Amino acid sequence: MIVTTTDVVQGAEIQAYLGIVTAEVVYGTNVLRDFFASIRDVIGGRTGSYERVFEQGQREAIAELEKRAQRLGANAIVGIEVDTGTINVDQSGVLLLITAIGTAVKLRS
Repeated sequence: MIVTTTDVVQGAEIQAYLGIVTAEVVYGTNVLRDFFASIRDVIGGRTGSYERVFEQGQREAIAELEKRAQRLGANAIVGIEVDTGTINVDQSGVLLLITAIGTAVKLRS
């Protein structure tokens, strides 16, 4: 499966547009990770634990996007965008949201 952020695949012709595909990954936060992130917030610097969570989430969202596109008969996804956000559950809880969206297409073989 070809997966690209561009709207065309160089050297390939799009035979059919099969539709928009989306995938969402949601992670709960972690008290220990939050504690160390709050220290980083005060003293500055990168928060490696959250960077790893977002990196893993992006990989999982793109993998799920591929599965959903394959169900439509696609052999490529073009125009992929990955976005991150949060969902506030209550005063003390936040969920991390990673979404991926793209257009499933059938490339001419």
